Amino acid sequence: MQLHELQPNTKKKSAKRVGRGGKRGKTSGKGHKGQKARAGNSSRPEIREHIKKLPKLRGHGVNRAKTVNADKVLPTVINVSALNELDAGTAVNPKSLVAVGLINSRRGKAPAVKILGTGELTKKLTVTDCQVSKTAQEKIEKAGGSVA
Repeated sequence: MQLHELQPNTKKKSAKRVGRGGKRGKTSGKGHKGQKARAGNSSRPEIREHIKKLPKLRGHGVNRAKTVNADKVLPTVINVSALNELDAGTAVNPKSLVAVGLINSRRGKAPAVKILGTGELTKKLTVTDCQVSKTAQEKIEKAGGSVA
């Protein structure tokens, strides 16, 4: 095959040029006068006018969930393996964890705490005032401790 033998798959189809004299006569299918009868007219879709009038969502950034729920306080997470460093028989609560230095206080107060089940626990502990995952609860009770 040579360059001069190439053929297009589809035939060229040009748009009908309206309003240039010829066979169509008088207004050439454009009606009578007015903006839409003029050359070069392309009026915006009507729906766009309505959309332009709607107020934009402001102050929500990229991740709207984070900005809308910004005041939602998430608990400080701590694993069972970190609790294994405490002495046996220790009462575990947010205040005692801040005192030991395992978590930091927030605005001078002990934050909400959630204990997760990663790691091993060999010491008997009593957990109070903390959210505890199922696996963490199983590990604490298996070691002889209790969750209240």
